[in-house]
Amino acid sequence: MAYRILIVDDEAALQNMVKEILTQAGYETASALTCAQALEQFQILPPDAVLLDVNLPDGDGFSLLGKLRENRDVPVLFLSARDEDADRLQGLGLGADDYITKPFLPQELLLRLHAVLRRVYREEAQTARLGDAEIDWGKCAVRRNGAETALTAKEFALLRKLWDARGNIVTIDTLCAALWDGPLVGYENTLMVHIRRLREKIEADPSRPKYLLTVRGLGYRLSREGTK
Repeated sequence: MAYRILIVDDEAALQNMVKEILTQAGYETASALTCAQALEQFQILPPDAVLLDVNLPDGDGFSLLGKLRENRDVPVLFLSARDEDADRLQGLGLGADDYITKPFLPQELLLRLHAVLRRVYREEAQTARLGDAEIDWGKCAVRRNGAETALTAKEFALLRKLWDARGNIVTIDTLCAALWDGPLVGYENTLMVHIRRLREKIEADPSRPKYLLTVRGLGYRLSREGTK
């Protein structure tokens, strides 16, 4: 299931950065620059969660939180440059699920968003097994032989796409579309680099992959054998 996240922030550059982080991690996104746009987006297609700035041109995130909750008890995470204790306590006191101060690390945002979604929607499978590698979706990491290795956002999106289609071929164009926006020309070599680095994390012998297989001329396939 691809969760839909509404990003409400009047800084277009930051909004685009958050959108890229979430898209690469497999989320669907919608965006709004103002309270009015956020309420409109909320009515068009209700999101599964909202990332909400405090300072907005036509109001504030605290008031907008109340209006959103009048329609549906959607999980809300504040993303704000206002890191004063009073603001954080006010946001959490109004019922926000988390309060993240800017600047933040992409991995921190993904982990805290995932934790909220897991708690609210009670996802069951947080880990998966691929041979002797354990994939921890919540932590965006792979554990092998007692060692834990973090996945990058693109590696996570790539592995998630292949896992959801395991046993079937996923074309190069489909994988590139999952990792990058816009025209896909020229990304094939970069995709191969990400595939190689992902194999180094999940395969016992990356040069002779057993699970992440190349289907020449078409794309890649994640074997069902050894997965659960």
